[in-house]
Amino acid sequence: MPKVAIVGNGSWGTALAIVLARKGTEVRLWTRDAETARRLNETRENTVYLPGLRFPARLSATHSAEEALGGADMVIFAVPSESMRRNVRQVRDYLGESSLIVSATKGLEVGSSKRMTQVIAEEIDPKYHANICALSGPNMAREAAQGLLSVTVIASGQVSVAEKAQQLINCHNFYVFTSTDVTGVELGGALKNVMTLGVGMVDGLGNGNNAKAALMIRGLSEIIVLGTTFGANPLTFIGLSGLGDLVVTSFSPLSRNLHVGKELAKGRALKEIQDSMPHVAEGVSTVFAARQLGQKAGLSLPIIEQIYRVIYEGCDVRKAASELVEYPVNGKSLEITKLLRFMLDYVRTRWHQPPLWLPRIEDAARGGGQSSPGSIDSLFTF
Repeated sequence: MPKVAIVGNGSWGTALAIVLARKGTEVRLWTRDAETARRLNETRENTVYLPGLRFPARLSATHSAEEALGGADMVIFAVPSESMRRNVRQVRDYLGESSLIVSATKGLEVGSSKRMTQVIAEEIDPKYHANICALSGPNMAREAAQGLLSVTVIASGQVSVAEKAQQLINCHNFYVFTSTDVTGVELGGALKNVMTLGVGMVDGLGNGNNAKAALMIRGLSEIIVLGTTFGANPLTFIGLSGLGDLVVTSFSPLSRNLHVGKELAKGRALKEIQDSMPHVAEGVSTVFAARQLGQKAGLSLPIIEQIYRVIYEGCDVRKAASELVEYPVNGKSLEITKLLRFMLDYVRTRWHQPPLWLPRIEDAARGGGQSSPGSIDSLFTF
């Protein structure tokens, strides 16, 4: 019987524990204090983060890192990005040489601006590096724990490692796809949290879905610009761990970052909002790190800049939200045709056998067909 250890008893760590235990996997949920472990085992539910969802029989909590990680086929880190490094240090001595090591955290480390798999790699023995993976996708914790249909992505630089992780996690109503684009999968998950803060601000000011959709697409362009600058595959960002995740967090009432953005638009102070939430809204810290990455690369990222100004400089939300949607399309902005051509160049140069649809899409990017030059409509008139 496979054994999985999960570091982190928040909503996502608990949800993954429930999903895997329901599958029949032996799951140990590691907590940082003995009292929390005792309470979880006695009540058989996480009354703080996922109240009302009972633990399967194969799920138990423990304060002992040795008990949790010893003999584990997989160790999943589902902790806030700000505490990832500290948590890895606490349990790294109990990692097994064959254990897969999975980051299920969607964020960037403040200060270093590093992705979570990079943080983990810095804190563990290099002999374990090949076993590191990233898990990300359009997944609301409560929905997954309830057994509602969910799809996610597991990424590793090695196909065999990604497939091994896929086999351990994939189960009924929680389907896992693999990827070798670790950078893209992680940045897609982290940066969509930033964009969702902006969507929440726009929504909280009484704007409708038109404005939200406009911001989402422009935000996606910035995610692609930033991600590809650091080596990600642009196609990753229009998949599950990019656009898919952005859509669900921008429209789900369960979204933490959406909630924070809406509350900021109502005039509440950030600290007041955060203190009233049991969960961490990763976008708040990630926007700081994302801005650092953009500045380091010399990129123009106006949406990230406006969200940063609201969070860290006290900029008026109404003024910032207006600029989020209305900033002019100019030479520094990524228009849809430029974005499309960039992605096509990637496909043409990286794929050994270009797909049959490539010439038709290239024609659309050049403005061919019956639709106006570069229009989205022309992509679907096959």
